[in-house]
Amino acid sequence: TQSTWGCSLLTEMEARDAAASISESDSSDGPSKIEIPHDEEDSSSFKFSWKTLWAFTGPGWLMSMAYLDPGNLESDLQAGAYTGYQLVWVLFLSTLMGLLLQIMAARLGVVTGKNLAEMCRENYPRPATMLLWIMTEIAIIGSDIQEVLGSAIGFHILFGIPLWVGCLITGFDTFTFLGLHFFGVRKLEFLFATLIMIMIVCFYANWIKIGSDVGELFYGWWAPVQVFQNKYATVQAVGILGAVIMPHNIYLHTALVQSRKVNRESRRDVTEANFYNAIESSGALLVAFAVNLAVVCVFAEGFFDKSCAEKGFSAKSLNLACVDGSLADFRDHDKYPEFTSQACRDRYKHAVCAEIGLQVAGEALSSVLHRSGKYLWAVGLLAAGQASTMTGTFAGQYVMEGFLNIRISMWKRVLLTRSLALGPAIVVAIATAHNTQLSDSLDEWLNILQSIQLPFALLPLLLFTSSGRVMGKFKNGPIVKTIVWCLAGLVMCTNGYLLYSFLSDPGSPIPHATWFYAIVTILAICYLFFILYLLRENLVNLLKAFGFKKLTVALDRTALIQSHD
Repeated sequence: TQSTWGCSLLTEMEARDAAASISESDSSDGPSKIEIPHDEEDSSSFKFSWKTLWAFTGPGWLMSMAYLDPGNLESDLQAGAYTGYQLVWVLFLSTLMGLLLQIMAARLGVVTGKNLAEMCRENYPRPATMLLWIMTEIAIIGSDIQEVLGSAIGFHILFGIPLWVGCLITGFDTFTFLGLHFFGVRKLEFLFATLIMIMIVCFYANWIKIGSDVGELFYGWWAPVQVFQNKYATVQAVGILGAVIMPHNIYLHTALVQSRKVNRESRRDVTEANFYNAIESSGALLVAFAVNLAVVCVFAEGFFDKSCAEKGFSAKSLNLACVDGSLADFRDHDKYPEFTSQACRDRYKHAVCAEIGLQVAGEALSSVLHRSGKYLWAVGLLAAGQASTMTGTFAGQYVMEGFLNIRISMWKRVLLTRSLALGPAIVVAIATAHNTQLSDSLDEWLNILQSIQLPFALLPLLLFTSSGRVMGKFKNGPIVKTIVWCLAGLVMCTNGYLLYSFLSDPGSPIPHATWFYAIVTILAICYLFFILYLLRENLVNLLKAFGFKKLTVALDRTALIQSHD
C-alpha cells in the first residue's frame, strides 16, 4: 500500500512539473537558454545532425573538468611514477564507469527538468535532505582545496609567489571568469574548451619529448593481471578508482544540461537531447582520458623503478619512485637510496627512492625534461586548477540552491561558495608551504574524503533513474540497471578497501590509538545506517521477493521513494 505522504509527494511533483512545462523561465541573473534546431519535416523522429550536436556541445566539457582537476592529475602522476604503465587499464575503465554515470545524470536533468539536489529535496524527508546537503558540501570543499592549491602551485612554479597568495589570486579571479556567464553560456564554454586545449598542448608536449615504451603501454592497457600480482599496484589502482568519479560532479551535470531549451512534454525532444548529451559526454571524457593518459605516461617513463616500488612497499609500506635526491624540493623528504636499482642509479647521479606528489612534480620533471618540461607542467596545472575551481563554484551554487531551495544573486552565491573553500585552502597552503610531505598526506586524506562522500551522490542518482515514477519511459532498463548497480557495489567496495588500507597502514598520518579507532567505528556504523536508509525502498522490494512480508510492513510505510514502476 502507498502512504499518504507518497500520494501528496507525487501530487506536488506533478504540479511542479506542470508549472515547469508552462514556463521554464531563465534565471534573472544568468543567460538565456540555448535554442535547439529541429527538423520540421518529421516531428516523430530525428536524424543525426552536426548542427544539433553543436547546439548541445558544452555541458559535457564543463563536466569533464572534474576528471582533469589537480587531484586527478596528482593521482595520474603517482600512478605512473609508482607503478609505471600497469594501471592504464584501471584509468580507462574508471573513465568508462564515470561516463555511464554522467550519461545517467544528464538524462535525469533532461527528463525531470531538475538537478539532482532538487530531486533529493523533493523526494527525501528534510533530515535526510539536510544530511545529504552537508555531505555534498564537505565533498565540494575538499575538492576545492585540491583545486585551489593546484592553481597556487602553478603560480608558484611560474612566478615564484607564495602558495597562500596563489590561493587568493585563484579565489578572486573566479569572479572574473564567471563574469563571462553574463555574456552567454557559449562564452563560458569556449573558455573551458580553451583551458582544456592548453592542457592538451602542455602535457602532450612533455609526453612527446620524453617518449614512451609503446609495448609496455599497450600491455598495461590490456593486461590487468599485473595489478593482482603486485600489491603496491593494487593499492594505487583502488586510489585511481576513488579519485576519478567525483560526487559533486554528478550533481553538477544534472544542472548543466538544462542550459539547453528542451520541450520535456515531447518524447521526441527528450530522446534527442539524451542522445546528443550522451555523444557529447563521450567525446569530452575521451579527451579527458587522453590528457590523463599523457600525465601517467610522462611520469611512468621518467620516475618508475620497480625496485623502488617493490622494496619501498614491502619494507616501509610506502609507494616510492626513482628521483634525483639533489633537487631542492626533495632535500627535506624521506629518501631511501638503498632501495634503488642500477637502472635508477644510471638515470640520476644522486638517485634515491622517494615519494612524489603535486608540489614536487614540477621540480622532478626539470631533472628529466629540463626547465621547459617544468614550465609546461606548471601552465597545464594552472589551467586545470583554474577551470576546475570554476566548475566547483558552479556545483556549489546548484547544490545550495537545490537542497535549500534558496534563490540569491549569482555574485552572492559565488562569494559564499568561494569563501567556504578559500579559507581552508589558505590555511593548508601556509601549513604545507615548507613541508611537501605534509601536503601529500593531506591529499591522501582529501581523496579518502571524496571516496566516503561518493555514495551520497551515486545512490540517489541510481534510485531516481531506475524509478518509473521519476523517469517514466526513460527509466533504466533491466540490463542497464543490473550493470549500474554492480558498478555502484564495485565503487563502494573499492572505496571501503581504500579507507581500510589507509586506516590500517602503520605509515598513515593518523593517531593509531584505541580512542581514534573507536570514533571511526561509531562513524562507520552511522555511515552504513544512512546508506541503508537511502536504499530502503530497494531493501523492501528485495525482502518482499523472498517472502518476508511482516518485516517489510514497517519499512514500506516510510519508504523514501514510492514505487510506481
